[in-house]
Amino acid sequence: METVLRLWFCHIMSFYFSVTAAVIGRVLPKTHRFPILIPIFDSILSLYFRFCNLCPCTVDLDDQTTVHFWAPTHRRFSKPNLVIIHGYGGNAKWQFALQVRQLAESFNLYVPDLLFFGESHSRRPDRTVAFQAECVAEGLKGLGVRRSSVYGISYGGFVAYRMAEMYPDAVERVVIVNSGIASTADQRAEQMVRLKKMGRENAVDVFLPAKPDDLRLLVNQSFSKCDPLKWVPDFILREVITVMYTPNRKEREELLDYLLTNKDHGTHRPRRISQEVLLVWGESDKIFPLEFGQLLQRYLGANKARLEVIEGAGHAVNLESASSLNSFIKTFLLHSDSPCREANYINLA
Repeated sequence: METVLRLWFCHIMSFYFSVTAAVIGRVLPKTHRFPILIPIFDSILSLYFRFCNLCPCTVDLDDQTTVHFWAPTHRRFSKPNLVIIHGYGGNAKWQFALQVRQLAESFNLYVPDLLFFGESHSRRPDRTVAFQAECVAEGLKGLGVRRSSVYGISYGGFVAYRMAEMYPDAVERVVIVNSGIASTADQRAEQMVRLKKMGRENAVDVFLPAKPDDLRLLVNQSFSKCDPLKWVPDFILREVITVMYTPNRKEREELLDYLLTNKDHGTHRPRRISQEVLLVWGESDKIFPLEFGQLLQRYLGANKARLEVIEGAGHAVNLESASSLNSFIKTFLLHSDSPCREANYINLA
């Protein structure tokens, strides 16, 4: 009943927000070409993250690469460290807005923007998942974080897994959500066939939308329980595309190409990692279907990896079922024999 009421409330709020936005769109001059509403909402998200005891900071890894984090304003020894890594769309604020409050209550939370998303950038030509993992790990070292658990969703799951592989002494436990890490070449080929059936020639057309119809398709493929863009007018979607998907577009295309061609490990699956792993999957995920999670669990071994399935959720399980996902994460990371804790305080404000 609670879920039904929540969905009903979301539909109503989406409708009224969209009507209000449409009225504003009619009032704005026809010459309006620069985003207004989305930057305002982005600023509100920044204030909300601060309310959750997080503050923005940047770490210069060298003269070519800078990684942006949301990090604890006060890091406490009584809490374990947790790094949460966003997926391919948008930035960390937009993807984790519904999770950070609950997680920040239980963890020293570190929320990086991956390179070419949000405020992280690099002039280096490296587009590998390994480089993303290295930058997050080195950024954490710059913030004084020696050990942590890592949670990654979708593309962020690839990065989290690679961090665990490359830095086994720094990563204690791993949470992977809706990520095709152990996918085979045949499975990736099947996904490309499915994209073509939707009228898209390649993954870039879906994951890097260039027009409102593209964004509607991406959201439709990501959500299962509702369509959050049902009443959203096109002019707002164009703002979203301008703000979220236009910057660093070339570099993001290169990241996606590298991932889809599986160049990090050729035709082979990634190496098995030593850490305990929690896998969480949306039952109705259309991007990386549940069979991908089952495959990864079999690959890692049932004694090493546990798979939890969230009923009715799609790929955007972090937005559709944030409370359930947080509950799985906290149970896995907090109720253990050797939690990762650092006995010190740090003030980043």
